Amino acid sequence: MTEDLQHQGGRIVVGVDGSAPSNEAVEWAAKQAALTGSALVLVAAWHVPAMAYGSLVPVPQDLDLGGATHQLVDQVADAVEKQHPGLDVVRQVTEGQPALVLVEESEGANLLVVGSRGHGAFAGMLLGSVSEYCVTHATIPVVVVHHDGEG
Repeated sequence: MTEDLQHQGGRIVVGVDGSAPSNEAVEWAAKQAALTGSALVLVAAWHVPAMAYGSLVPVPQDLDLGGATHQLVDQVADAVEKQHPGLDVVRQVTEGQPALVLVEESEGANLLVVGSRGHGAFAGMLLGSVSEYCVTHATIPVVVVHHDGEG
């Protein structure tokens, strides 16, 4: 779990995966954090599935999902800090299932913000599996930001 941040306004945790809905969730969460004086915690998780559709997943030896995820969070954080100077932005990258990591990292926060669906969602879904899991398992309020053009 993210180290205890003794921030005057608390913490707002937001899921980051580089998708358009995630980017809109980050912007919404950044604005809310600025309004409430909260720290903004950008959380990204990565994992290599062992099996998919009943078969082992071949993984290239030079695949660095952790490094790529760190780069993504750094890019998002840099953009947020540029657009919202003075906002306390925390970067959190963890190996694990994104839904589980988000719920765990949000414990004790004021709010969890997720995009309505991220990478891997089926077209036409209003909620992806990560956002649905967060809504049903988080112990704090959850905001699901819908991407433009969604219901």
